[in-house]
Amino acid sequence: MKIVGLMSGTSYDGVDVVAAEFTADGDTLRLRPLGHRELAYPDDLRAGIGALLPPAATTIEAVCRLDNRLGEVFAEAAAVGVELAGGAADAVVSPGQTVFHWVEDGQVRGTLQLGAPARVAARVGVPVLHDLRSADVAAGGQGAPLVPAFDALLLDPAAGAAPRAALNLGGIANLTVVAPGAPVLGYDVGPANALLDAAARRFLDRPCDADGARAAAGRVHEALLARLLAEPYYAAPPPKSTGKELFHGGYLDAALVALGEPVAADDVLATLTELTARTVADACDRHRVTEVVAAGGGVRNPTLRARLAALGEGRWRLRTTDELGVPAQAKEAYAFALLGWLSWHGLPGAVPSVTGASRAAVLGSWTPAGPSAAAPRPPAPRRLVVDA
Repeated sequence: MKIVGLMSGTSYDGVDVVAAEFTADGDTLRLRPLGHRELAYPDDLRAGIGALLPPAATTIEAVCRLDNRLGEVFAEAAAVGVELAGGAADAVVSPGQTVFHWVEDGQVRGTLQLGAPARVAARVGVPVLHDLRSADVAAGGQGAPLVPAFDALLLDPAAGAAPRAALNLGGIANLTVVAPGAPVLGYDVGPANALLDAAARRFLDRPCDADGARAAAGRVHEALLARLLAEPYYAAPPPKSTGKELFHGGYLDAALVALGEPVAADDVLATLTELTARTVADACDRHRVTEVVAAGGGVRNPTLRARLAALGEGRWRLRTTDELGVPAQAKEAYAFALLGWLSWHGLPGAVPSVTGASRAAVLGSWTPAGPSAAAPRPPAPRRLVVDA
């Protein structure tokens, strides 16, 4: 089965597109990567998303316009994915752009992703899976993170004797921990690029600190770091999830104002890099992992990556998913393609030990139509093998 996976994360800089071929072999699922692309959002679309995200106020008209504009972009991305699949695909997974994740007292009440799936289906002519988080939320879960289903199969706890972790460094950092004989654990750790990008926009008038160059030129401001590390979210136990509803530009502004003294731009970026590295390293140490397999845009930041490696030295090894056959920049898109395969076959994609849901939910809604309810179901896979 050939599936196109799309992903637009909390950094909202563009769409990652992949095509993958899945073959079930008993309780092993084989994934053959067919290619991936990265399609950048135009500047005006990025501005439109940013203008709608919390804490900004918005209107239903703005939401409707953005929903359909994103649908057009995702439709184009899906068409690229079909080309990568050799001109034909069985399904597209288009999870959309998250614009709000409603959390009250640590419980997720709802979640909203935009991306007009009907436009995607009309463009490519195959079923489109969308709204992947809502079924888990309805079952009492966080609706995030969903990638641990992929991580748990790829890392296969039976293959190692010690806990290992999969780390994604997107707008938000999330961690999956797998260990023999233990339930899969996964949660959002905190900001990865979210506050770094907010600082780059404020101080550098750029979307990001390319290669972490300005952070590398700065020094960690210990008082600012201490204030940021006091954020209650870090001490909250999992299951938990977060996003730019918490970690946004206004959050950084409030911390700087409360500090009561000026901080140079490079020092702010150095401090935020340390914040991300420290919170991730603390989580890895807490779970006593021996290996961290990283992916996401943050692995392209040599300053952040070097700091993570230094903090883990002697305790855990840092490497990327590229070494396992999965391009680090496209890992989440491949993960959503896998979730599409699971949903197509009526198999759960959310992991209750991760999200806190009362049951394992089959994820998403199909447009225009999904598999027949009478379609045979293969056995649930226990491991994922990536074929070259």
